[in-house]
Amino acid sequence: MALDSPESLMTLCMDFCLRNLEETLCYLLDNETLRLHPDIFLPSEICDRLVKEYMELVNTDGILEPHESFFTLFSDPQSTRLTRIHLREDFVQDQDLEAIRKQDLVELYLTNCEKLTAKSLQTLLSFRSTLVSLSLFGCSNIFYDEENPGGCKDDCQVNPTRQVLVKNFTFEGFQRLRFLNLGRLTEEVDVELLLRPLSSLMTLDLSGIQLGDLTFLTQWKDSLISLSLYNMDLSDDHIRAIVQLQKLRHLDISRDRLSSYYKFKLTRKVLSLFVQNLGNLISLDISGHMMLENCAVSKMDEELGQPSVEPCRSSIAPFRGLRRPLQFLGLFDTSLCCLPHIPAYKVTGDKNEEQVLNAIEAYTEHRPEITNRAINHLFDIARIERCSQLLRALQLVIAALKCHKYDKTIQVTGSAALFYLTNSEYRTEQSIKLRRQIIQVVLNGMESYQEVTVQRNCCLTLCNFSVPEELEFQYRRVNELLLNILNLSRQDESIQRIAVHLCNALVCQVDNDHKEAVGKMGFVMTMLKLIQKKLLDKSCDQVMEFSWSALWNITDETPDNCEMFLGYNGMKLFLDCLKEFPEKQELHRNMLGLLGNVAEVRWLRPQLMTSQFISVFSDLLESKADGIEVSYNACGVLSHIMFDGPDAWHICDPSRDEVVERMWTAIQSWDISSRRNINYRSFEPILRLLPQGVSPVSQHWATWALYNLVSVYRKF
Repeated sequence: MALDSPESLMTLCMDFCLRNLEETLCYLLDNETLRLHPDIFLPSEICDRLVKEYMELVNTDGILEPHESFFTLFSDPQSTRLTRIHLREDFVQDQDLEAIRKQDLVELYLTNCEKLTAKSLQTLLSFRSTLVSLSLFGCSNIFYDEENPGGCKDDCQVNPTRQVLVKNFTFEGFQRLRFLNLGRLTEEVDVELLLRPLSSLMTLDLSGIQLGDLTFLTQWKDSLISLSLYNMDLSDDHIRAIVQLQKLRHLDISRDRLSSYYKFKLTRKVLSLFVQNLGNLISLDISGHMMLENCAVSKMDEELGQPSVEPCRSSIAPFRGLRRPLQFLGLFDTSLCCLPHIPAYKVTGDKNEEQVLNAIEAYTEHRPEITNRAINHLFDIARIERCSQLLRALQLVIAALKCHKYDKTIQVTGSAALFYLTNSEYRTEQSIKLRRQIIQVVLNGMESYQEVTVQRNCCLTLCNFSVPEELEFQYRRVNELLLNILNLSRQDESIQRIAVHLCNALVCQVDNDHKEAVGKMGFVMTMLKLIQKKLLDKSCDQVMEFSWSALWNITDETPDNCEMFLGYNGMKLFLDCLKEFPEKQELHRNMLGLLGNVAEVRWLRPQLMTSQFISVFSDLLESKADGIEVSYNACGVLSHIMFDGPDAWHICDPSRDEVVERMWTAIQSWDISSRRNINYRSFEPILRLLPQGVSPVSQHWATWALYNLVSVYRKF
């Protein structure tokens, strides 16, 4: 089992401070802007972690909402120091970067921050003297101004959304910049002009950008050690430029095989050129490429024996010229990954679990389309075979779901994989901490998507956990999400069934505070609406039975919820169900159990004192449905009503004496050794009926109930 190591004190403190900013680190200026208390100084080690934890909480917690002025806490470098920060997704805006412009940032990663505009380009200039690493991956609007007050001149261009392209920005003055990621940069930007001022680039990522000429890269042939050209449609001219970059240690020319048509085909000659000219290469990714010719060694020349990473035994012919095995070789979505002898220590592909997990690990952050297919392969492994690296698999899927919270395809495949990876077969290998992380990402998926498949996968995965125990740390949130599912006017039947089952389990065996809180969320009304709909459809299915069972559980020793049941016409639905489904024993047991809870509340009992209700309860005393359960529960309801004495009996028909006689007859007909289908949380409601003299039959019922419990269930 994975170790349940506790969170560090630093992590716990940061979590608390971020959830209680105004009570700890700062105050609100003018009721809207966060300001750090004047006596606080935070070094970069803490500030960097605070921003990291904040981004994590906002992106994955579901409870913590982003604060518009959070980054103003770091506006003064005299009291806070930022050096390395990673920001992602749409809730990062221009004013956030503007707030920290005085900081001496060394590393700034902006990922898929689509709300950033050209205003943030100007802010980047504030960091030019210190910045070493910069990522603008997926910041598709950062080279656009929202408007052009002076009119469109020669140095600008208007895109279809009426934004104005800024064409005069370059990295002039960024003399320390060594690592740059421009992945998915808008095509209108002149990349060569943009990069020309940079003298000593070491790492460059131009993923998703189509460039006709790469010869400008040779200006860094003495410094560039990493080049990523994912999804660039290459040509022979591109290859000639690449092989001149002889310092390269990492080269990525992979592509998404399904995204579009590529003219370029990889050949033995191209791979041989890489091997011959790029002698320092330790990492190569050619995933997704269709080979123009067979690059595999012939079966006759291929050596037998155990798979080997030695280049001299390579099944990929051009790689026999390597001086040493590669540290990494990307072969996902290629036929080469299935060959026996691959000269690399870490390989991505779909041949086996190891290759699939390597692919998820390598591609999660910036290539959701590839990650999705890799997780799909993992899903098949977990479903059909057995996952041998469970901990790693779970951690990678969790990371992918967190990273791509707003990518529906990842949420579908990831949640499906989690369902199989969390089933009972793997349970002993999972720590409490890990299982809580799984629950968090599952709830994130439910929160972000109303799509049927995501909702079904997430609900099914939650069923693999002990409910309510393992879900209590997110009790309110999970109930709200399930009630949202059930309140949709048109919902998939299977999801509805699973959601009601979970709701029922969540209110079983929890304390009254939890039940009252869930009741206030609309739980009682939601269940009654489901019952009403099933009545109209004349359908007594699992949803109907689970709904009544859930109402039975949530009203147990919870008067407020009992009152809600009566207030929302619950008694009418009880009578209608009894009439519509006279033979449904399980249904009758659940309904009578619920009414037993209502009858335990003294100030609600007068609402049960009607001729119609008393007649129904009296008739059910003679029921043989579900053993003695229905008769027993009906007698329990009447015992509490009788406990109020003759003065509380305000009806003429049936008479009190008549009902008492029927109760005596029913109790005497029960087998004292009957095994019961009931789970008492407390004996208090039963014990309450013993020390009194107004209703001997109520005492008799209570005594029978206690004797039955202690004699049949001796371990109780």
